[in-house]
Amino acid sequence: MEFWTFFAAKPLMWLIVTIATFIVTSWFNRRIGGTPLLHPVLVSLSLIIVFLLLTGTEYETYFEGAQFIHFLLGPATVALAVPLFDHLERVKKMLLPLLVACVAGAVTAAASAVLVAQLMDAQIGTLLSLAPKSVTSPIAIGIAEKIGGYPSLASGLVLITGAIGCILAPPIYRILHIKDEAVKGFALGVAAHGMGTAFAFEYGLMAGAFGGLAMGMTGAFTAFMLPVLIPLLGL
Repeated sequence: MEFWTFFAAKPLMWLIVTIATFIVTSWFNRRIGGTPLLHPVLVSLSLIIVFLLLTGTEYETYFEGAQFIHFLLGPATVALAVPLFDHLERVKKMLLPLLVACVAGAVTAAASAVLVAQLMDAQIGTLLSLAPKSVTSPIAIGIAEKIGGYPSLASGLVLITGAIGCILAPPIYRILHIKDEAVKGFALGVAAHGMGTAFAFEYGLMAGAFGGLAMGMTGAFTAFMLPVLIPLLGL
């Protein structure tokens, strides 16, 4: 017990646990065909939560090590601009359709989730946590805090939304006969944020680039739009 207490207090311990868990779950996901239903992020998250509960470890203790990975989220997001720069000319040509698609997707995602939850008599805190479900976690957490939702619930809903988006995208593309990588990537970025963007790279660099663009545009627009939209929905 003293042995475990000693190592549990070391930040490096939790950094290693996080990285090792993600590597193992990524390997497992590839072995079963890469299904988004068992996405490495979701499985890693679940396993680490169970591990922390079994060992009685506080989240603050865990985060002392995991914060080093958390810090890299910013540079990783900015790095998405690199493949996007390679397709800058096409972005310029498609700017108006992209803006329309972003606005339509962001408003539909937020309004539909809130209205459906209202019909099911969800509590106000749940409604406000659902609203930013289609933007990347850091932005969704900030939006939830600003409009009165639960940041932890919003973060979980973001992951669920991303997984569902990755599951539904391939059959929808087949049904609608969508072949363009840019369209596939942008749709995933709008509907499934960071997880969708990562999935878009499986279609190609162009899809990943447009997914990153969509994720950024949707996140920025939603951050400004939701505080205005929420009162209009009577919340």
